[in-house]
Amino acid sequence: MSSSSTPSTLSTEATSVLSREWIHKGTKAYKHAGFALFLVGFASFSLIYCVQPLLPAFSQSFQISPASSSLALSLTTAFLAISIVLSSAFSQALGRRGVIFTSMLCAAILNIVSMFTPNWHSLLIARALEGLLLGGVPAVTMAWIAEEIAPEHLGKTMGLYIAGTAFGGMMGRVGMGILVEYFSWRTALGLLGAICFICSIAFLKLLPASRNFVQKKGLNLGFHMQMWRAHLSNTKLLRLFAIGFLLTSVFVTLFNYATFRLSGAPYLLSQTQISLIFLSYSFGMMSSSLAGSLADRFGKKTMMMSSFALMIVGSLMTLLTSLFGIIIGIAFITTGFFITHSLTSSSVGAESKQAKAHASSLYLLFYYMGSSIVGSAGGWFWLHGGWSAIVGLTVVLSLLGIFLVIYTKHAKAN
Repeated sequence: MSSSSTPSTLSTEATSVLSREWIHKGTKAYKHAGFALFLVGFASFSLIYCVQPLLPAFSQSFQISPASSSLALSLTTAFLAISIVLSSAFSQALGRRGVIFTSMLCAAILNIVSMFTPNWHSLLIARALEGLLLGGVPAVTMAWIAEEIAPEHLGKTMGLYIAGTAFGGMMGRVGMGILVEYFSWRTALGLLGAICFICSIAFLKLLPASRNFVQKKGLNLGFHMQMWRAHLSNTKLLRLFAIGFLLTSVFVTLFNYATFRLSGAPYLLSQTQISLIFLSYSFGMMSSSLAGSLADRFGKKTMMMSSFALMIVGSLMTLLTSLFGIIIGIAFITTGFFITHSLTSSSVGAESKQAKAHASSLYLLFYYMGSSIVGSAGGWFWLHGGWSAIVGLTVVLSLLGIFLVIYTKHAKAN
């Protein structure tokens, strides 16, 4: 919480929390919410990351460099980051459920439209617009969870949503890799869009109506600026935001250029074979759902430091020439990433006592800017230093993540 909070504000907030009608584990509403949150995680992340296994195909189809092909993902996440901040303001005025559904539905339609783009630049425009639309999903979903789910179930529920994002990221990549063996990448994009369209309808039917959401009429820019400024002045939240930036910087950069490494000599893997490596996301699904329980047992900070260390070990293992060693390394990276992301996401929700959508949007702004900035900048390292340079970059970023977790722990103790 910001230092400007007064005792009366704290009292009001405490009373508000106690009087809320929470959704508790074991109820029908919780089961419906859990399935809906899994679907929204799946649909949004499969749409975002479906182009990652297609980067080598884009390079060949449009005669562009690996760094240029990475823009198909980086532009999406960049516009997503910007849109996330704006969507938190709109959701305060329009409601969480409607914003999430509209964003999912329109993004799915745009993915279908992108199969008809005539050239590289028009495809980039479509991907940028898709990112802009999908901004209404992550932060607003995290805010809905923080507002509606009972605090004692917050970590588990956030882990369920993160598991959905892991499944979506995995199936978007694996499904695309398999589909392009039989169809063109254009047809593959259209098929995924149709699946996510159906998911958006199911989400609307399943997600319970908000019980604790307080609508704010109009778009009061002054109010939103005040909330963002308050969260940015909270040093603990700021460190959590920075951790999110580092997480995606490591994860997306490694996965972006692993596709080029594995499609080249000596591996010469096909699109389907490369996409199957993304099945390592199953480790992310399991680890994110267990993250809350592991944190309860060993401590959140300990788990976050251990997960960053696991990502370092995984990065170093990808230097091995053995394909099996590389796959194990990728599995380690995926596990560490999703544990830390799940714990950091729930920490943001717990640390922000008011305007939770604003706090979530800032976390995801940093999160996706890491993907956009470092994900594209990694192309320079790949061009000038090859895979060793990519690994060196990600190890340094992971070490910075460990430092931030330790610094947060010491700051809290002091």
